[in-house]
Amino acid sequence: LLEIAPLAAHGMYDDQVPCAGVVAGIGRVSGVECVIVANDATVKGGTYYPMTVKKHLRAQEIAQQNRLPCIYLVDSGGAFLPLQDEVFPDRDHFGRIFYNQANLSANGIPQIACVMGSCTAGGAYVPAMSDETVIVREQGTIFLGGPPLVKAATGEEVSAEELGGA
Repeated sequence: LLEIAPLAAHGMYDDQVPCAGVVAGIGRVSGVECVIVANDATVKGGTYYPMTVKKHLRAQEIAQQNRLPCIYLVDSGGAFLPLQDEVFPDRDHFGRIFYNQANLSANGIPQIACVMGSCTAGGAYVPAMSDETVIVREQGTIFLGGPPLVKAATGEEVSAEELGGA
C-alpha cells in the first residue's frame, strides 16, 4: 500500500488523531490497482475530524483522476460531534464524500464497502452509497441511529445486530 498523507493531523487535535484517523492509499487487490480507505476505529471510534474528511476526499480525487476502483473498510461513528461545526463548513466538507461517491458511480468507477464494525450516522452513508457492500457477520452493523435511540424513540429494545447487522 502506498499510503496517502500518513502524517495528516500530526500536531493537531492534541496529537490524539494519528493519520487523521483513517488509512488511505493505493494498493493492489488481485493484481488490480485500487484506492483503499480504511477507518481506524481505535481512533475515536473511526469518527471523521476535519482532516479525516480532507484525507478521504484526496483519496477519492485520486480514484477519480486515475479511474481506480475504491475499496472502503468502514468502521465509523460518522462526524466527530465536538468538531462537527468544522466538518461541514466549506465546499470540501463531510457531505462532499457522498457527492464524490455519486460521481464515481456515475463514471463507472466501482466502489466496494466492507463493513467491519459499527457504521452509525454519517458513517452509514459510505456503505449505503457503494456499488457493493459486504458486512462482517455478527460484527458489522449499519444504522443512522443505534439501539439507544430506538429505545428512546419507541421504547423497544433491540440489539445492534437485529437493527443493522448482516
